[in-house]
Formats: sequence, C-alpha cells, structure tokens
Amino acid sequence: MRQNKSWMMLLAVLLSFSLLLGACSTNGGAKETGAPAESGTGGGNAGKDETVELSWYTIGTPQKDVNRVMEEVSKYTAEKIGVTIKMTQIDWGDYTQKMQIATSSGTPMDMMFTASWAFDYVQNARKGAFYEIDDLLKEQGKGIVETLDPAFLEGSKVDGHNYGIPAKKELPALEVWRFNKTLLDKYSLSMDGIYTLESIEPLLKTIKENEPDITPFAITKDYMPVLPYDYLISNLPMVVSLDKGDYKVVNVLETPELKAALDTMHSYYKKGYISPEAATTNGLDDTQKSGKWFLDRAATTPFADNLWSSSYGYPVVSTPASESMIFNWSVMGSMQAISANSEHPEKAMEFLNLLNTDPVLRNMIDSGIENVHYKKTADNAMENLDDSKNYDMPTFSLGNVTLTYLNPGDPENKWDEYKVFNEAGKVAPTLGFNFDTTSVTTELASIQNVKGEFWSALMTGTVDPNEYLPKAIEKFKAAGLEKVIAEAQAQLDAWKAANPK
Repeated sequence: MRQNKSWMMLLAVLLSFSLLLGACSTNGGAKETGAPAESGTGGGNAGKDETVELSWYTIGTPQKDVNRVMEEVSKYTAEKIGVTIKMTQIDWGDYTQKMQIATSSGTPMDMMFTASWAFDYVQNARKGAFYEIDDLLKEQGKGIVETLDPAFLEGSKVDGHNYGIPAKKELPALEVWRFNKTLLDKYSLSMDGIYTLESIEPLLKTIKENEPDITPFAITKDYMPVLPYDYLISNLPMVVSLDKGDYKVVNVLETPELKAALDTMHSYYKKGYISPEAATTNGLDDTQKSGKWFLDRAATTPFADNLWSSSYGYPVVSTPASESMIFNWSVMGSMQAISANSEHPEKAMEFLNLLNTDPVLRNMIDSGIENVHYKKTADNAMENLDDSKNYDMPTFSLGNVTLTYLNPGDPENKWDEYKVFNEAGKVAPTLGFNFDTTSVTTELASIQNVKGEFWSALMTGTVDPNEYLPKAIEKFKAAGLEKVIAEAQAQLDAWKAANPK
C-alpha cells in the first residue's frame, strides 16, 4: 500500500464527487491502511471436501501477482469458511461498461465492486443486478452489521432494502479550503476566520497583487459552491434544504444562497482570482504538481493534509469550508455486492463478512504475501518490499479499511481519529432516499443538455449571473424541470411517510 497511490485513488473519487461530489473527489475513498481490529470468522471451519470457488469482480489496474496472492488467500478461506477466491480486476476507466455487459449477458459471478461513481449502485440494484442481502446480513453477515456504523447500511438502502456492503471508511463529507502553505507562510497569511466563500477574498487579493504566475483560486469546470442543500441527483437543480426540515424539493437556481455565491464567484473572476479557462478545465494535476496555485477546495479525511503534502512534494494545509454531513453519496462511495445470479450467495456473504472482520484476510488481500510484497514492522504496522509493485491494490475498494496495517508515517491513533471524524458527521435529512427517475428519463435527458450549456459557466463565475441565471432557469423549466421536481417531491413525501424521523 503506497501513500502516493493512496492519494491518486482519493483524487479520482473526489473529481467524480464534486459532481456528486464528491466526495474521494473528491478525496473521499482514499487508499488507506491501519491497525487491525477484532477478528470474526463468519461461517466457522468448513470441510475441504465442501469447498466452493467464488468469483470476485473488482475495480483497479490489474496486478501481476493477483493470482499468486489469491492462491494464498484461498488456502486461508478454504480452512476458515470452505471457499476459494478467483479475483478478476477490471481497470478504472473500463469497469462500468464491462460490468454492464457482463451482468446483462448473465456472466457467472458471485461478488462485485459497485459505488455511486462506478457501476452505479442504485441504478443496478433497481435493474436487478444485485442480490437483496437483508436476510444474509442477519445470518451470515452479523460481523458486518456489528462493525459498521448504522448510517452506512441505512444510507445505502435502495427502496428499503440493502443490496451492497459499504466499506468501513470515512462516513461524512467534509469540504475544506486547501492552501499551498509555502505561499501562506511567504506572506504571513492566516487561515484563522476562514470559512465562507466571502472570507477568502483578502488572501486572494494578496496573492493576486504579488504573485502574477500563481492562480489564486484554482477550480475546475466541476466546481460547485458549498450550499445548505442536498442534491437529489449530482449537480442537477433538484435539491432539499439541509436546515429547514421541510423536505421540500426546490430548484437550487432559484435559491438566494446560490445567487449570492454566483455573484461572489463572478466578482472573483472579474478580479482575476480565477483562471479564465476554469469553465473548461478538467483537472488541476499540472497546476498542483508545479505548485502554481494558492487555494482550492476539496473533500477531506483524517490526516488528508499529510497525504496531499506527500503527493505534491510541498506542504498543504486546510481548514473547514462546510459542515460535516453524511449524504447518500458519501455512504455509497465504495461497496461490495453479491450478484443476483450467484449460485452461492450464502457463501459469498460468509466471505464478505470475513473480509470485513478478519485482519489476517483483509491485509493479505490488501497488501499481498508477507515477506514477499511487504514486511511487518510491528503487530499493526508494515512497509512495502520491492515486489509490492506487482501487487498494489486500491485499499478503499476492498472493505473495512480500519483493519489494515499502518504505513510508515501513520500515527498510532489513525483509526481512533477516523471514529471521531465519523461520529462528528451530521445526518442529511434525505439519507436513505434515492430518487427513482424511471418516469422522467426524457425530461432528465433534456435537463442534462441545458446543464451543459449553462452550469459550468455560472458556477465558476465565468458569466454574469444577473444576465445568465434567468436564462438558465427559463431553459431548465422548458426542458421539464418542474415535472421532475414534482415527481421527486411525490417520492420524497411517500418515503418520509414510510420513514418517520
């Protein structure tokens, strides 16, 4: 498990969830390692004559030694629960498409990775790709239920049922302002008092006046202002207030909070704090690697500053830019599901239960073979060996990260801090509600087209909201937004009545 790979995975999730997101961005879902927890064996000892092979499809760059490691994994799981494991890895960019083909064609499989951002969990649960696991969790998955914060399982229900097992990792989404500390220190600037979008202007002004080659406020076309609303569909206008408690679906473009944020962003754009190409910028890799930025915004996890600093090669510090909130998309950032066509769903659940409760199995799948791919430096710590380049897995995608060994530089209290971080999250009022868009697919396709015309230009401050916001509102309504909001409201009302809080 490598820190740089850890951050790459975290960034990939973030970039997706600034949209949902998140977020990985997104930075939720990083590759993480940590201290072992209490073991649970799931189904107990099983006779070798009864062993069955389980096929496991998961995301990530295919690793050279995956079959070698799975041979060792299978020896362990055969003894523990009477199963062997065949893992098939599908690369990041290909995963969703290939899994859609595999499931629609009935390819035999037992377990698979799914998420809010890859092989869409909610959509595929409704399509019947996954096995409903409510009863399995009560029987073969008791260890999972005991180790997970209840919000993980509650937030990942689809139409009242569980179809996947969320990874035990960071639970809430917390946005932060990130600073290039070198520039912060150079001008004796402080993060004290920084929280709102308006509060960052004095710092941006200082950098603009003194550093002509630096982007004061680095953002991409996926930038969204922090608002007190939960988006029912990522980056589309249907939202519910986080604060009012009225469960009313509204058009975010018509809210005073968004108008104020767009006015501020346009002001920053005109003053040169934001890049002229922001509305068409896909990513910030080059800017971040070069250090030619002062401030941006990201989703955080415990000790994320250390990961960012290690990845970029210079110090990065951060301060909160939002409340810590538990959303559906933050809960569903990494999940394992059992295939609807699995011939061994009970055994699959036994394996997933073991994976999420047994540190020996969890670390073997995560880091490979001891003294081949890694060596232990303490009971709960490890470091990579040269052969680890042949087996470097994305930890966040594999289950309970709090069972994994600490890496060099990780603090001893890392997982205690994760617990504190998760417990501090405030539950969004719509946690557990998933909008079924079946009856409004035509309208949503039209709405997506309108979004492409206006969204990035407005959110990045590139255009004047006084001129373009009314045009956007009009076009969204012409595309059928009011019908979509009415359908979402009807579903939300029914859900609320069935799930009183």
